[in-house]
Amino acid sequence: MNEKYLSVGELTELIRGCLEGNFSFVMVEGEISNCRPASSGHLYFSLKDSGAKIDAVMFKNRLRNLGFEPKDGMLLRIRGSLSVYAPRGSYSIVCEEMEIAGSGEILAMLEKRKQKLAAEGLFDAERKLQLMRFPQTVGVVTSPTGAALRDILNILGRRAAGIRVIVLPAPVQGSEAAAAIAARIEQANRWKLADVLIVGRGGGSLEDLLPFSEEAVVRAVAASKIPVVSAVGHEIDWALCDFAADLRAPTPSAAAEMISANWLAAGETVRSLMDNIKTIINNRLERARLLLRPFAPADMEHRFRSILQPRLVRFDDAKEELVRSFKGRCAALRQRLELAAAVLEAGSPAAVMERGFSVVVNERTGGLIRNAADAKAGDRLVIRPLNGKIKAITESIEI
Repeated sequence: MNEKYLSVGELTELIRGCLEGNFSFVMVEGEISNCRPASSGHLYFSLKDSGAKIDAVMFKNRLRNLGFEPKDGMLLRIRGSLSVYAPRGSYSIVCEEMEIAGSGEILAMLEKRKQKLAAEGLFDAERKLQLMRFPQTVGVVTSPTGAALRDILNILGRRAAGIRVIVLPAPVQGSEAAAAIAARIEQANRWKLADVLIVGRGGGSLEDLLPFSEEAVVRAVAASKIPVVSAVGHEIDWALCDFAADLRAPTPSAAAEMISANWLAAGETVRSLMDNIKTIINNRLERARLLLRPFAPADMEHRFRSILQPRLVRFDDAKEELVRSFKGRCAALRQRLELAAAVLEAGSPAAVMERGFSVVVNERTGGLIRNAADAKAGDRLVIRPLNGKIKAITESIEI
C-alpha cells in the first residue's frame, strides 16, 4: 500500500492555506455576543445570527481607533480576514475595521419587553421592599453547581457565619431555566422559606442571561413578598429582573456582601466595644494595682513599723515614767505608813506599859481608875502591868 496519512499539523496547514488564501478579505454582519476584553488589550467576541456563530478577535492596535465600545447585543459590520489557530484547530475572523449596523435583535426585544413591563408598573419604586436589617435566613435561587453559589456561601460564611442559607436549585440558562427560576421564587414565598432571596448567576453572554429577562421571572420577582436581590452576571451585565428586584447587586458576591453588611458592621461594633471594655478594665486594674502597691506586704510592714515605732518608744517612755512615778508614790506612802506606824506604836498601850505604866481596875465595878477620886478606901483593886496582874486593897486616898 502506497497510501500516505497526513499528520494533524499537515492537515491543519492545508486548511489554513485554503481558508486564509481564499478568504483574505471578508465583510460580515452579525450580532456581537460573549464580548471578552482581555488584559492584553485585545477584544475577543463572537458574531452570530439566527443560524450560525463564528469567533472573532480585534487586536488592540486596531481597537484603540474605534469610536465606540463594543457590547453584547450590538449589530456590527466587520471587515477583516479568516485566520486558523492551529493549536486548537479553530478559525476566527481577525477584524481590521468595525462599525455599528444597528441595535441587535435581542436588545430590541428586551427593550420592547422592558417598556411593556414598566408600563404595568412592575419596576415602580413604590413596589420595592426594604431588606431586613439582620436577615436570619437567605434563600439563593441559582445553579447548585455554579461558581456564583460558592462565592455567596464563602462570603456569607466569612462575614456572617450565623446566617442560614437555603439553596433553591434551578438551571440558569436554556429553555427551561426561566420557568424553573420563577417556580423557585414562588415556592420560597409560598412556604416563607427565607427573609431575603438572592436570584442570579455568574457572568455569561447576553443569550446566557436571557432567562432572567423572561416575563415569568420578572413577574415572579415583582410579586415576591420576600425582598429580592437580583445578582445576574458581572458588573457590565444586566437583565430585566434587575429592574423588578428590590435591590440590584452587580455580582452574586456583591449581593452576599450587601446582605451581610449589617451583620459584619454589628460584629465589628461588638468587637470594638469589647476592645474598649477590655481597655477600660485593664486601665482600672492598672490604677488599682498602683493604688494597692503601697499596701504590699513588704511595704505594709515598713509603713507599719514607721508608724508603730514612735508609738512604741512613747509607750516605753510612758511605761518607765509610770514605773518611776509609781515607785516614788510607793516610797512616799511607805514613809507615811512607817510614820503612822511609829505614831501608832508610840501610842500603843503595850508600848506605854513597857515604859512602866499599869492599868488599875476596880474589881467590884470593873471600871478604870483614872483619878484618885475614882477609888475609895477599902476598894479592892486589880493592877495590870505589862505582864500578869496585881490585886490590892485601897488603904487611903490622897488627892
